[in-house]
Amino acid sequence: MKFQQQTLLLMGPPNVGKSAIFNHLTGMNVSVANYIGTTVEFTEGTMAMPGGRTALVDVPGTYTLAATNDAEKVAVDMLESGPAGVICVIDAVNFESSLYLLLQVLEYQLPTMVVVNRWDLAQQKGYELDFGGLEKELGIPLVPSIAVAGQGIPEIIETAARMVSSARTPSKPVLDDEERWAKVESMARDYRRQKADMKSTRREQLGVMMVKPWPGLPLALLVLTVVFAFVVGVGMGLRQYLLLPAFRGVMIPLIETAVEAVIPPGMVQRILIGEYGFLIKGIEWPFTLVLPYVASFYFVLSFLEDSGYLPRMAVLVDGLMNRIGLQGPSIIPLLLGYGCGIPGILATRALSSRKERIMVSVLICTAVPCISQTGAFISLLAAHSIGALLGVFFVSILAMAAAGLIMDRFLRGSIPLTIMEVPELLMPRADVLSKKVLMRLRSYIHNGALPMIAAVGLASVLYESGLMAAWGRAISPVVTGWLNLPEEAAVPLALGILRRELTVLPLIDMDVTTLQLFTGALVALFYVPCIAMVGTISREYGLKLGVGILVGTTVLALFIGGLASQTGLILGF
Repeated sequence: MKFQQQTLLLMGPPNVGKSAIFNHLTGMNVSVANYIGTTVEFTEGTMAMPGGRTALVDVPGTYTLAATNDAEKVAVDMLESGPAGVICVIDAVNFESSLYLLLQVLEYQLPTMVVVNRWDLAQQKGYELDFGGLEKELGIPLVPSIAVAGQGIPEIIETAARMVSSARTPSKPVLDDEERWAKVESMARDYRRQKADMKSTRREQLGVMMVKPWPGLPLALLVLTVVFAFVVGVGMGLRQYLLLPAFRGVMIPLIETAVEAVIPPGMVQRILIGEYGFLIKGIEWPFTLVLPYVASFYFVLSFLEDSGYLPRMAVLVDGLMNRIGLQGPSIIPLLLGYGCGIPGILATRALSSRKERIMVSVLICTAVPCISQTGAFISLLAAHSIGALLGVFFVSILAMAAAGLIMDRFLRGSIPLTIMEVPELLMPRADVLSKKVLMRLRSYIHNGALPMIAAVGLASVLYESGLMAAWGRAISPVVTGWLNLPEEAAVPLALGILRRELTVLPLIDMDVTTLQLFTGALVALFYVPCIAMVGTISREYGLKLGVGILVGTTVLALFIGGLASQTGLILGF
């Protein structure tokens, strides 16, 4: 890949604040793409410079340039592709590992500047940094920054402009690994000193406690309980007392009156405001039944991410994940999958082997309900039986454990040991948190709500044309016999092919028992993933696996749903 003239690379280790700097420099003028021939994503934007706008590429975060994984290979390829210069971000807290990467970058003899980020956290930990001495030692310009607060951004732009205009390349000898680490240790010792009387803060002590079995495990259970209670409580409150009254009391009457005034009775009117009315269910389901839970979940997820708790949970559950053939870091894409399966699958790119990536991706597709599904489950079951709602998630966890054990035994390959960096434990900034939640809500509307509306519109046409009824009669033996659901529940099974949560939502308006609701929820839990997820799986791992997941999840959903229904009938539920 050959970059256009004047392209700058933004490089640095993971969790260094590089993305925050990139966002400040480029604003919203960005695009995301896969690097040619790989599944590694990079982000490209433009930044305002005195001479005009300059292309800026956010290189995938990497600790070294040893080219031992796809991200490192892409970083090396980008450095060898003729950029105008490099902005290398190093971490004032994790100083040594950042300096090691910087020394490797300097060996490419490109115009380079250094951004020392998070120096405020380094000061809080008792470190004193000699920026002038480090800049003189390196022989390249250096800018301190606090990316989350936007401090240092104007200086970065000004220094980058001077770097590009001068095009001065540092001449650095190529060092072997031992020499490079010796140089790093010497620079860290000379330019970052720690006060001898500094004691660990309560925050640091709490961060250490969180990765120990005691009290880490009880605390993790408490956190998950609070998360569940928050999502259900806040979501139900928003739905019950705000959105449903506004929609059913105000919007539905207005929509029905407007349609009836313009369109005469008949098929077209029924498509718009009938039983599966496009203008009624197409708004009610994604925005009044699901959106409240989406908003509350994304708030909690963003809080846990920005606080630094998720990596600690990964360390804590490492031993447990090992039992099903995975490692602790696998918990992060699994948790992201509870928000949306696609980011969860894409997040597996950071895992250490193809086998582990496939295992986690299949688990997400099979038994991890996205937030739209979770919102549908809560809407369907919470008012009838909290026990049934908890039972759905318990079955989900059991299924993941069983699937992990099976795949670990039969999939070829090994999973090497992964060493992960644990960031500082911090209180999230309100402005950063709100931006992240709003970004994810926009993603839900684009990737969740709009496809759901389209699926409801198609379902309305099929229902009013009689095709849904024919489908219902065709699969009636499965629906009414094996699953013990009413015949009209065949319609949601057809809708679920378009959007998995639509397997659940139509049951809300049916006269069914708690056992039938639980059965329907289990079918929806394991039913075919949405088309976008299947496309992502096929792109990442091949069409064969995508088709296999489509067939496998359908069979699994009907089998487990029917098994639960028949067992419930035998036990008298």
